[in-house]
Amino acid sequence: MTDLIRSASLTYYPEVARSVGLDPKQMMRKVRLPLACLDTPDIPIAVSGLRRLLELSAEASGAEDFGLRLAERGGLTNFGSVGLIVREQATIGDAIDAFSRFIHVHHEGMKLDVTRNKTTVTITLRLRGRQPSAPRQSIDMALGSIHRIIQSLLGHDWRPQEVHLHYPPPRDRKRYREFFGCSVTFNAGDDAILLSAHDMDRRIPSAHPLIASYLRKRIEAIETRPASWEQKVDEVVRALLATGDCTVERVAEHLACTRRTIHRRLAEAGTSFSAILDARRAELVTQLIEDPARPLAAIATQLGFSAQSAMARWFRTRFGCTITEWRRGVRLHASTATAA
Repeated sequence: MTDLIRSASLTYYPEVARSVGLDPKQMMRKVRLPLACLDTPDIPIAVSGLRRLLELSAEASGAEDFGLRLAERGGLTNFGSVGLIVREQATIGDAIDAFSRFIHVHHEGMKLDVTRNKTTVTITLRLRGRQPSAPRQSIDMALGSIHRIIQSLLGHDWRPQEVHLHYPPPRDRKRYREFFGCSVTFNAGDDAILLSAHDMDRRIPSAHPLIASYLRKRIEAIETRPASWEQKVDEVVRALLATGDCTVERVAEHLACTRRTIHRRLAEAGTSFSAILDARRAELVTQLIEDPARPLAAIATQLGFSAQSAMARWFRTRFGCTITEWRRGVRLHASTATAA
């Protein structure tokens, strides 16, 4: 099953890629990541596609620290609603607990194990994948992002006690010591950040407990992630319809697979891509046509119809009335008639 991550993870990719002499669009095409995701941070993309992009970018540029460079520019805003709830926690301990609980809303394949003793707190990174362990650039980006988040809450003077990385040392170890500001151990058993237990009780000056409580309730309502192919395709279709660029080929790009794979997986689940698309079109069109100032031709284009007339025929078949009749309130009678 394909793990998904919000495309906001690529917010700073073009900037970092150009800084090391790469053409960001060319690199994204090589790994078949949709270029449109650079402008739509909440659209899900395949974790596997992101990992290939980071590894290929590091290899092509010779920048061993490519993942760290991305983490260096990022921050809480890259994590969307997860970042918001972390920022509003009362203490660093609360913030780390919130981050570890809700990170899957942003990145399905990422998990944090937080363990404590009297003096030290260890945040261990787990990245799910087909390989025995995740590629190093993904680890650097994820662990580096955790470091930057804590630092943004406590101030740039904060430093962890140690950082552990499971992979062999790079050519330039100094770069890692400078980034994390502490001793970095390579060939370690896990990928982890160790901080003082006293840090967990430190207050976050900008915290708003009431806002944190509100955000927690909102994110708890959406934290269940899609688990099946049908649900994942449905999630991507919902997001792409809002952009006006939803085709089975485009969905396949976001899921890092082929259109044949999507059709086969959905058939095994007893449904089809056209059925999912039809249901989401029906959900969205009833919202869009409520605005009489919105041209029907524009709505047809956004929903992927070849022409306004094609949408009109589909609408009448789907709802048993014309769009004009729907706007006049005939839809209740039409819905009853159709159901009968």
